[in-house]
Amino acid sequence: MRFLDVKTDYAFKKVFGSADSKPILISFLNALIGFPKGREVTDLVIVDPYQIPLLQGMKDTYVDVKATLADGREVIVEMQVLNVKGFEQRILYNAAKSYSRQLREGEDYTLLNPVIALTLTDFTLFDGEEICSRFLLLEKERFIQYRDDIELIFFELPKFILNEGQLMTIQDKWLYFVKNAGRLNVVPQVLDEAPIREAFAIANTAAMSQEDLEQQERRHDFIRLQRGSQAKAFEDGQAVGEAKGEARGRAEGEQAKAQAVARNLLPMLDDTAIAAVTGLPVAAVARLRTEIK
Repeated sequence: MRFLDVKTDYAFKKVFGSADSKPILISFLNALIGFPKGREVTDLVIVDPYQIPLLQGMKDTYVDVKATLADGREVIVEMQVLNVKGFEQRILYNAAKSYSRQLREGEDYTLLNPVIALTLTDFTLFDGEEICSRFLLLEKERFIQYRDDIELIFFELPKFILNEGQLMTIQDKWLYFVKNAGRLNVVPQVLDEAPIREAFAIANTAAMSQEDLEQQERRHDFIRLQRGSQAKAFEDGQAVGEAKGEARGRAEGEQAKAQAVARNLLPMLDDTAIAAVTGLPVAAVARLRTEIK
């Protein structure tokens, strides 16, 4: 057997955001978020982010999976493989957007429900060895919690190093599934919970069409290209910055890095998307495109 690499956005959505994913997502959220006793997820509605109508003038910032819990709380879940510019701001933006969109004109603010943004990253994001980091609105000096209406939760997969024999909790098992499913040939016996077995069944490539498999491979190609571009651009930018040996040189190095990434993405994305990834102005991306013609 072969399984999808669940760390790609396509596979992550397929496993956790499809029509058959409700019991899988309920188990996953209860395991990773760790709701207090009595507030566990018992039911939810999975929202397909590609069906949510965008408000006029708002940025097109789709998330991987969005769910409304039975008590009205909203959870948005993202799997992030690449540490792109603006990533942390986008997480906060999506959470705030989900919070503010709940009310219609004239409705009372007391109708607002909490929003939890759960993000898994395939890169190290924060200092320290802690796999999970949680953020709330707190008073700066006394750490008094303002409200729990918006909570940001991050799991950094590179820091999760347990092997099959060390998996003890349901959280351990879900993290192991997300991190390692793509390299497994059989379902490990230790992953014996029914929702995880169901997740493996959805991720099993044997049941997929050729179109599905090609879509997954395209995502892999894109990620490999992005990672290679980032590594090369970092080296190029570092070299330019070191040669200049001053603040201006470092700025030019960052510019060279962004341009190198943009050139590699030209065959795959439009100018607006490349600008969002690299931070370059759309006009600058357009000039790069004319240079290679």
